[in-house]
Amino acid sequence: MIDYRKATNVPVWTLATRDVQVPAVFGDGPMTVERLAELRGVLAALADQPIVTLEAHPLPDKLDGSRGIPLDAASPLAQHLSQLITESAKASATVAKATASGEILCRVVVPAKVAAEFGQGLVTWMEPKGSTGGFYGDLVYAATGQIAAKATIVPVSGAAAAGTVGGAGATAGAAAAGGAVLTVAAPLVLMAVAVGVSAHADRKRQQAIAHITDLLEQLQADKLDDEHSALNGCRPAIDKATAILLDQGKLGVSLGLDSAVHTIDTALSRADIRLARWRSALDKLPAGEPVELGTLTEPFPGVDDQGGTFRTHVELAQLAMALKRRVNVLQAVERAQSEPDNLFENFTRALKDDERRLDELESGIAGVLVRLSTLELARPNSKRPVFTTGEVDRLLRATYQIRRLGDGVARNGRPTDVAIEIARERDGSVVVFPALPAEA
Repeated sequence: MIDYRKATNVPVWTLATRDVQVPAVFGDGPMTVERLAELRGVLAALADQPIVTLEAHPLPDKLDGSRGIPLDAASPLAQHLSQLITESAKASATVAKATASGEILCRVVVPAKVAAEFGQGLVTWMEPKGSTGGFYGDLVYAATGQIAAKATIVPVSGAAAAGTVGGAGATAGAAAAGGAVLTVAAPLVLMAVAVGVSAHADRKRQQAIAHITDLLEQLQADKLDDEHSALNGCRPAIDKATAILLDQGKLGVSLGLDSAVHTIDTALSRADIRLARWRSALDKLPAGEPVELGTLTEPFPGVDDQGGTFRTHVELAQLAMALKRRVNVLQAVERAQSEPDNLFENFTRALKDDERRLDELESGIAGVLVRLSTLELARPNSKRPVFTTGEVDRLLRATYQIRRLGDGVARNGRPTDVAIEIARERDGSVVVFPALPAEA
């Protein structure tokens, strides 16, 4: 297993989506990961166009590729990446040495101000195992969890960018002289971000599916099972559309994406209606007073049970949102590729517009869960002076289950850079892992 805590020279590229000029802040000498993070912030603040950094690390021996989206060597992203590495290796001994084996783990970091436009549901802090409310401060690889903070970063100067591969108006070359040397590679940035965002959304879908399956096994509700099946049935059409668009093809009606979108939108409409009912029910509860369990379970059936109807409704909404985010990425990529001279701007604009409704729904559900978790349960009304052991146990169990509703709810925090890891194999094929905060 590779020990990332040992000092090792890691090449880093600065990639721009358009021809821009900024002060030369990197220099030619090696730097630390911490220094690179500071300079990324400077570049993001000074440049008018998105500037991302790409690092090339050794590929770990053990890597779970099932969490990512695989693309073969003929895919545009793999070709853009291969061409960038090949051309850079001709002019940089550091790049040549780091990429000699053909197996590398690339790390693309998108500045926070751009990543914020991808929707608040894109990334959350990665919590350490066995901890609540904390997050990693050291730099570790999201794909492996291994520490990478001690690497020595070596800027790649004057590297030629990937040229046009399969259309999409790729541009190549370095930015204007007199400023920082930036490689103009809009298609590479677009594809890396698109696949990373899509992989993150699919990861959320997988988690929601697992939760729903477990809940439905306990609940045995036919109507909810039908909702689950309909949503899960949308995945093949979305997967096919993703593959076609990432190969820079055109979407057709035969894919069934239109019907999948209709199913997802119907599920989101149900979630909106349920959210309105939940909010109304909470508003009717006496403010600041304990609530009887029976009063609470009427508008929130099964709220005190791990396998209740309410929890299943929440997970179905999460699944619909995860699928919709994948569709949003597809629509954003399609729009960007339709205008070769406006790749990344169209991509972020489309995502920002489409994400607004999802953000409102997600924050609304989060608000309901937090409000429920703070409720105090009252002792049940009874003429008897004492309660049975069963009644006491149920009240304690219900209190615990309701308190836990607020655990893991994503709250808006400070904007953070987004990291997308890409594992490149010897044959040029790649696996793109879900986008996560750069600190994770």
